Amino acid sequence: MTENTRNGTVLVTGASGKTGRQVAEAAKAAGFRVRAASRSGEVRFDWYDPSTWDEALRGADAAYLAYAPDVGAPGAAENVAAFARRAQELGVRRLVLLSARGERQAEPAERALRESGAEWTVVRADWFFQNFSEGLLLDGVRGGEFVFPAGEVPVPFVDARDLAEVVVKALADSSYAGRTLEITGARLLSFREAMAEISAAAGREIRYVPVPTKEYGEILAGFGLPPEEVAFMEEVFDGLLDGHNAQTTDGVREVLGRAPRDFADFAREHAAAGVWKV
Repeated sequence: MTENTRNGTVLVTGASGKTGRQVAEAAKAAGFRVRAASRSGEVRFDWYDPSTWDEALRGADAAYLAYAPDVGAPGAAENVAAFARRAQELGVRRLVLLSARGERQAEPAERALRESGAEWTVVRADWFFQNFSEGLLLDGVRGGEFVFPAGEVPVPFVDARDLAEVVVKALADSSYAGRTLEITGARLLSFREAMAEISAAAGREIRYVPVPTKEYGEILAGFGLPPEEVAFMEEVFDGLLDGHNAQTTDGVREVLGRAPRDFADFAREHAAAGVWKV
């Protein structure tokens, strides 16, 4: 596919998730036929069940790869490599992988895609605005006390909608093949500052409570996460939240020709929609 042929079929894995849903919407808006796949969707897809891959891939021109539970998880590199090989066998050449900026555990999966022979693009992002408006962390924000092991480290939060638009450009335009794109928001915010901006938008205080990683791991275990997944998440948090990602990039502007969405606008929009109402 090229910039001028946006009528192909794109497989979106993890289509019910934080980024997959946005990619599916952005791809439809750009004129693609979208095959939305997930573990519980109409098109079933499970990274850990290769028997679900062929139906999802067959007839697609390109695919967005959102690996669950995390691109750095044990087994991710092997599954990405196998999926990329099968995609090519079924005629799917263009693959765009969502990766984690600054996460060393993600490097094997990136390498597996690069070495697969597919026409690839890697899009790296850090924390999303939407981490505060959906998913596991929403209840803490809505409840007025956000507990997290981030200390006071500044983070280049990015809107998942910006990520989605960048992914769609990479799916559509062959000039992005063989490239790694790093996507951030326009400014750095600590988690405390993010809570302050959400508080201002929501009209009530939402406190940020930093905790040690091990203590947060105990909280995750209380949610029912298995011990091996808790240990992995603790390792990831320790690696990501040490300040080495505390720089912004011009990735969004370079690809989309505009500035990234701003966190304050996101906070006002979601507060007005009642996302954080008790």
